[in-house]
Amino acid sequence: MQQYFGCGTIRPDRSDRTLKWEVRSLPLLSAWIIPHFENYPLLSGKRRDFELFAHICERMERKEHLTFAGLQEIVRMAACMNPSGKRGYNASEIIDDLVEMKA
Repeated sequence: MQQYFGCGTIRPDRSDRTLKWEVRSLPLLSAWIIPHFENYPLLSGKRRDFELFAHICERMERKEHLTFAGLQEIVRMAACMNPSGKRGYNASEIIDDLVEMKA
């Protein structure tokens, strides 16, 4: 994956003893990863997660995450991703913390 896309890093994940390939750069995600999966859509339930992820990246490119309302909406969108996965925090806890920080 790293060679194919020409970006990202590979890191060990000690929790399940696997290697993970990740891209954390918003410009690279927008230029390479998102267009690839728009051209070759996922055929599984992960397709909806990808679509939400792509919308979040678009909002971040427009700097919406820098406003309180924009960040709240991004948190809500992210909470809808991977509904069967483990979460350390839920969206309402994060938003409550944001409200406290703003006050």
